[in-house]
Amino acid sequence: MQKNLQIFQRLAEKLLEAEIEDPIASPIPASTLFETLPISLKDNPISEEAFEEILEKIILSTPRTATRLFFNQLFGGRNPKATLGDLVAVMLNNSMYTYKVAGPQVGIEKEIIRKSCDLVGYGRDSDGTFAPGGSMSNFMAIMMARDAFNSNIKNNGVSQKLTLYTSIESHYSIAKNAAFIGVGKKRVRYINTNQYGQMDPDHLEVKIKEDLQNGYHPFFVNATAGTTVLGAFDSIEPLSKICKKYSLWLHLDGAYCGSVIFSSKYKHLVKGIEKTDSFSYNAHKMIGTPLTCSIILTNHKKHLYDSFSNDASYLYQTDGDDYNLGKTSIQCGRRNDALKFWTVWKSVGTLGLEKIVDHQFYLAQVARDYILKNKDYTLYSFDDSISICFNYKNIPAQVLCTALYEHAEAMVGFGTFREIEFIRLITINSNNSEVEIINFFSILEDFAAKNETYLRQIALKESIPI
Repeated sequence: MQKNLQIFQRLAEKLLEAEIEDPIASPIPASTLFETLPISLKDNPISEEAFEEILEKIILSTPRTATRLFFNQLFGGRNPKATLGDLVAVMLNNSMYTYKVAGPQVGIEKEIIRKSCDLVGYGRDSDGTFAPGGSMSNFMAIMMARDAFNSNIKNNGVSQKLTLYTSIESHYSIAKNAAFIGVGKKRVRYINTNQYGQMDPDHLEVKIKEDLQNGYHPFFVNATAGTTVLGAFDSIEPLSKICKKYSLWLHLDGAYCGSVIFSSKYKHLVKGIEKTDSFSYNAHKMIGTPLTCSIILTNHKKHLYDSFSNDASYLYQTDGDDYNLGKTSIQCGRRNDALKFWTVWKSVGTLGLEKIVDHQFYLAQVARDYILKNKDYTLYSFDDSISICFNYKNIPAQVLCTALYEHAEAMVGFGTFREIEFIRLITINSNNSEVEIINFFSILEDFAAKNETYLRQIALKESIPI
């Protein structure tokens, strides 16, 4: 093990050096991946030297998500203390289903859940768990809602015509999860949004009434704290009133921006969160922990237990249910995702997490200010969002983003809202400063100026209007 840790140290140092010198790894086309890198597995072993050499090539060819020029996804950067926690968790290799095999790590997870519930404003009967990603957090919320609506479904299956509701700008996992729980994708009702990408409460109530009149059974509403494209926050309080009126479960999907619960300045964006039935957020996004670190909370511990507990005498042999976390988890064997969140939270305190969140909004404002002061840009996003949506000159967003990636200049994505396509810059890497944001725009502008003919040719080839 000591020898392999030395290999890890050498490889980690080379990666850190590459992240500084070459923030964007040269992309390898998928069509030539196996010809370019020695990934294929063979019958015979290779030498230690060859093994380390191959691993180095693969590492240095992998997209670098922690650099100053990675703005492509809803995560980015690398928190040192969180990374340390994840490495320790790998070394300990505990599974989090029982206290017997996880010991103090169970206490760490329970403390994070307790503090999170307190920040949300949930009551004494609240609880939660860690899930393998935001999609699975949403799945668990829908499962609890389904079983709360009809407790017989988990044993006898779905026999009623259930319907659920989410905005047209919500995460794609809602439709997948509707299929998973037996409701069906066609029973998902997509609710209109306003010009800011927020769910329209009036349209929601219209759709609920229509379903009730047609013999359907509404049971679940999904609100969003940080939509995938615009980073919009649905208004919780009017949605809560509707859900209470029709006895529907209200879930707040905060996978992207739910970490605003740590910020006194931006917590107003989720005003009324304590009125939701469940809430989820991803620490691997705004907090910057390594992937994955997703938390699902509920105001109703009973439903968490009822939907996910199952007896297993071969597993639960000591201690009570409160410390056997497998009783409230979708998984049995489960890696320790809590420790990496705890290490950063413990090291900087709740006030330190607040600074991490606030800094991302500051960077977003730096980007918006730059765009608004430059006539060559068109801004499509708004205040209180860390998704900066814009276009540069008349260059199609898809063409420009793809070209920047293929030429290893920067990694940034594109999105669409109301049939307008634009570049989507995410300022979620709190390790960045104002310098990195301005530098991104400089790179974009220089690249566009030097490659104007090439960009136009690509647009014409792809039949994209210029």
